Amino acid sequence: MGRGTWSWIVPGGLWEIARPLIPPSRRRPQGGGTQDTPDETLFAAIVYVLVSGCAWRQLPPCFGISKSTAHRRFLIWSRAGVWGRLHEAVLHRLDDAGLI
Repeated sequence: MGRGTWSWIVPGGLWEIARPLIPPSRRRPQGGGTQDTPDETLFAAIVYVLVSGCAWRQLPPCFGISKSTAHRRFLIWSRAGVWGRLHEAVLHRLDDAGLI
């Protein structure tokens, strides 16, 4: 990301910091279901909602995912501590660069 599809919402380098912090998606033991949405797309959609302040139901269709999918993954990642660890990782990166 950063130079790709979602660069307009996710600043360069943020996805590279976030990627290792995101837990793998669970596989359905019975199989079936729909194909998983790429984590980077979900990340961009969640960042869009958080930054814009829009309601989940107002998630633009350009992300290609439902509001319930984005919100469910936000909750899963929240329970897994992704956002706190991301905050710490960004602060660490800024400190290493001498920016704080």
